[in-house]
Amino acid sequence: MLLRSISGLFSHDLAIDLGTANTLVYMKGKGIVLNEPSVVAMKKDDRGTMKVLAVGKEAKSMLGKTPGNIVAIRPMKDGVIADFDIAEAMLRHFIRTAHAGQKLARPRIIIGVASGITEVEKKAVKESAESAGAREVFFIEEPMAAAIGAGLPVTEPKGSMIVDIGGGTTEAAVISLGGIVYSISVRVGGDKMDEAIVEYIKKKYRLLIGSSSAEIIKTTIGSAFPGDTLESVEVKGRDLTTGSPKVLNIDSEEVREAISEQVNAIVGAVRTALEQMPPELAADLIDCGIMLVGGGALLKHLGLLLRAETKLPIKIAADPLSAVVVGAGEALSDLGILRNLEK
Repeated sequence: MLLRSISGLFSHDLAIDLGTANTLVYMKGKGIVLNEPSVVAMKKDDRGTMKVLAVGKEAKSMLGKTPGNIVAIRPMKDGVIADFDIAEAMLRHFIRTAHAGQKLARPRIIIGVASGITEVEKKAVKESAESAGAREVFFIEEPMAAAIGAGLPVTEPKGSMIVDIGGGTTEAAVISLGGIVYSISVRVGGDKMDEAIVEYIKKKYRLLIGSSSAEIIKTTIGSAFPGDTLESVEVKGRDLTTGSPKVLNIDSEEVREAISEQVNAIVGAVRTALEQMPPELAADLIDCGIMLVGGGALLKHLGLLLRAETKLPIKIAADPLSAVVVGAGEALSDLGILRNLEK
């Protein structure tokens, strides 16, 4: 008990957005101190034991390029932990990095979790965080954290709608009086779009590209709604017919076609949330509209598509990528709030 109380003196409480694509860490009093890809590179030593080689940006740069004894792993899938041990190693690395390598640091941590998370999945996240060095773990539902981070009036008796489009999941939630009135989560996000682009190019051009290349295509010329101009980008990959490297150009209309299924799923989730919310709260959205957060909010013309489909104003958060972790970080200022937010 003495060691735990002493270690607390060396700790700064943390908020963590443990995302499928990226992990962000917010430190109380300092703001966002870490933003890294949720990737871990493992290397097999001479005895066959797997050890952590790299975490974050360095590990992501190894995806698809590693030799036989090195493997780059993404421990998060569809917004939840898919590999317990790797997630623990990643969290431990990020916690120590946030505390500048202090080995005694045992912070309180609040973690954003999907609103549809199961008790088993939540337990896995908690155990990973505790094993990685947390002395106390709290949870906040990501839509609520995102709404706080985006500056929505979550405590007022009026309806607010948040749509969080992450790497693994999309969540649409209606919030009023400090609680989530209705939420829907679909396991569709940026990763599924990347996979769809890979498959589209493979089928149409017999060209195999990596997920990193697909992500670049999506962020460069990807769009959810037809634009005024047709954009194109150069794509490099391996020709599946000849086996040789090949270069071709793909345009924005093709990318829009490739990701149409995923975009339609996001639109469907928003429609469902609108249909299920109480009419009194629905009336509030006519003026305040829908707030978009998450990396997927940056998909070109997504706001135009949602506006056309819902007839409501669509807003994008000032910093959509950090809304969840900033909102969770604000909850760190009050232990009472933290305990009330526990799922």
